[in-house]
Parts: sequence; structure tokens; C-alpha cells
Amino acid sequence: MSRFKNQILSRRRFIAAGAATIGTGAVAQTTNSTEIEVGIVGAVTRNISSFRSLEWQPYFDNLTNGAVLVDLQSRALHFWSEDRSIYKLYPTSVPLTEDLTRKGRTSIVRKVVGPSWRPTPSMLERNPEWPAFIGPGPNNPLGSHALYLTWQYYRIHGTHDTRKIGRRSSNGCIGLYNEHIAELFSMTKNGTQVLLI
Repeated sequence: MSRFKNQILSRRRFIAAGAATIGTGAVAQTTNSTEIEVGIVGAVTRNISSFRSLEWQPYFDNLTNGAVLVDLQSRALHFWSEDRSIYKLYPTSVPLTEDLTRKGRTSIVRKVVGPSWRPTPSMLERNPEWPAFIGPGPNNPLGSHALYLTWQYYRIHGTHDTRKIGRRSSNGCIGLYNEHIAELFSMTKNGTQVLLI
């Protein structure tokens, strides 16, 4: 009888150890996330997006030139075409902190395939080790496409680092998977309305 109890206890210990190991892996992955940066207090360490369809009417008076709504809380970008035939919903990355976040109305003023990237003066102040310029390619923080907004330094762009999507991980811009920004890029034009809430 005691041999039988020892086997049961051994199995329980094995299962408990396995569960602990699995949990440790998840914690380690979160700890090494690109979202956690030195000096950023209270950064969210989970990858979350809230996917719920929205109607455009509460946010825009019309759909002239199409409309983009970025919901910073749910980390989602909504797009409606001018003729109302297309509605898209994409997960996004959003700014790390409130002081990096800009809300309100703007519009797309420039579209670039294979954008170059230059850090802003405030980015270089916070991160003096960063390069002053990165050309198009897999190391470019703007990914494969960029939509430039009327606000200086703010963009909706792709990212080659897919871990950033669904997280507070940007220095102010809104990031999308490269395949999503390519699709959005093809549907928007200069003058497309943009609202960040």
C-alpha cells in the first residue's frame, strides 16, 4: 500500500514541477519583452488587443476620403472606405506612455513605400546610442510602409518586430504588421481622415 502512495506522490510532484516550469517560461518571456524599457514606469507587459467592430458615425461626420480610427485603449485600428464598402480592423502597437501619446484629429499627408527612419530629437535625447538614420530594409523601425500624418513625427507604419503589436511599445507612432500596413496603404490616400482616441 505504501508503494502505491509513493507512486501517486511522485506523479503529483512531477505534475507540479511541470506546471511550475511552464509558468516560469511565461514569466521569463514577459520579462524579456521589448516592451519593458529602463525608466518607463508602469508599462503594460501583456500583449492585448480588444477586437470589436465599431460604426463610423459616432466618430466622423462623413467618410470623405475614407476614415481611420485608432483606439489606443483597445490597441486597434479601424478603417472605413469612402463608399462604405470596406471596413477593416487591425491590431496595433501604441505609445509606451501618456506623454508620448497624441490624441485628436489629423489626416494622411504623405505615403511612402520602404520609408527611411530618423529618430526625433527627443528620442535621441532619451537614447543617445541610437543611430541618426536607418534606410529602408529589415532593420528599419517603420517597417515596409508608412503613412505620414499632419502632426510632425507621428506616423502609422509597419514593423519588422512583430512582438510589438498589441503592446505599448512605440515612441508615439501607431504600428501595424507589415502585411496589414500594406493593405491599409493601398486603401488610403492623402487626405484620409485619422482620429486617435
